[in-house]
Amino acid sequence: MQRTTLLSVAVSALLLAGPALAQDTPSAMTPEMHAMMEAYQKAGTPGMEHGRLASMAGTYDLVVKSWHAPGAPPSTDAGTATRRMILGNRVMLEEVTSQMMGQPFSGQGLHGFDNVTGKHWGTWNDSMSTGLMVSEGTCDAQLTCTYTGTHNDPVTKKPQSNRMTTRWTDKNTEVFEMYGPGPDGKETKMMEITYKRRP
Repeated sequence: MQRTTLLSVAVSALLLAGPALAQDTPSAMTPEMHAMMEAYQKAGTPGMEHGRLASMAGTYDLVVKSWHAPGAPPSTDAGTATRRMILGNRVMLEEVTSQMMGQPFSGQGLHGFDNVTGKHWGTWNDSMSTGLMVSEGTCDAQLTCTYTGTHNDPVTKKPQSNRMTTRWTDKNTEVFEMYGPGPDGKETKMMEITYKRRP
């Protein structure tokens, strides 16, 4: 364990020092350290999936529908979202402003693709909570995605899972849907957000 930790520190130091150091001192790197450096570089290099995320950048107008009870009509609110790539085109940042139950609402999400796990991931936090939702899922080439997210339920104080899907109906329109357990424990639709990208 100690040897692995020291190697991780050494590889991290080499990565921070830059490629020039590795080229100038090849004899200082053992084969194991070289393999570790290659693994770190592969894990951190943006690829095709990150390019697909970048294609979602822009400013969107939102129609937010929320179901507060099964079988009841949804409430509808308007909002806006901005999406942009950060961290050298590795992660997409989304910032949302809207209304929720008659109150101003703001939220922030991160969306990424992990080269190590081969999974898409997301985080979400907003002005109605001090907690964090963490999601993981899969997307196809058209960015039709299915995620499972977990957050701590304020009422039960226990982790609660939600299923989320996204699909594009055209190149500028995305539909997001979220499902969770209803009062009877069965899955019910909780939210639908239609994103319409501005020209």
